[in-house]
Parts: sequence; C-alpha cells; structure tokens
Amino acid sequence: METLVEIDAGECGFYANAKACCEDGQHVSFLVDSNCEKICTLGKVLRHAEPVDAYVEIASGPKGRLLAICSEILPGCCSGCIVPAALVRAMRVAAGLSLPRDVAIHFHNP
Repeated sequence: METLVEIDAGECGFYANAKACCEDGQHVSFLVDSNCEKICTLGKVLRHAEPVDAYVEIASGPKGRLLAICSEILPGCCSGCIVPAALVRAMRVAAGLSLPRDVAIHFHNP
C-alpha cells in the first residue's frame, strides 16, 4: 500500500510532502520532500535507510528507529516538529495498521 501526506509544519512556515510505501504489510520506505532544509536532510537519510519494520516501530513506541532518526536529524528547536509524528502515522497507514484519517491540532488562546 502507498499513502501520501501533506504536512503544514506551522509557525515555521515550512511544508512537507511524504510518501510511505509498503508492499508486504510490514516494511515501509519513505520519500520526503520539503522546503525545509532539515526535513530534506531527513528525507535523504530515510530514502537511503533500510525500510522500517512497522510492527517493531509500534512495539518500540518513542524508542523506535524512525523517531530515533528524526531526533538525530531534527535536534534543538526542531524537537517539536510535527513531521516525525506525521511520518509515524503515514507508516501505520501504509502498512495497513491504521485508517487514513486526517489529524489536526487547534490552538485556542484566550
């Protein structure tokens, strides 16, 4: 299965597009494009990495390989970037482990 996600990263003004591809229902590869230099670097690292095992990632939670790669590439002020969470969701959908439903964060300031 293949899934595409469009990501509006928020206040930084950057956008990303990602494609998660899974042919066997378990191993997922990524193609990521962005107008953010750091996300482009993340995309290059993920493109050259072995496919991510979706079952291992889910069992590992925040200590999984995908989020470890994201943490390494996006340190400091980028630690709150929404792109890693979007990639995890795309992985789950591509592997058939989640439904392709949109997610949102809405801020309501007094």
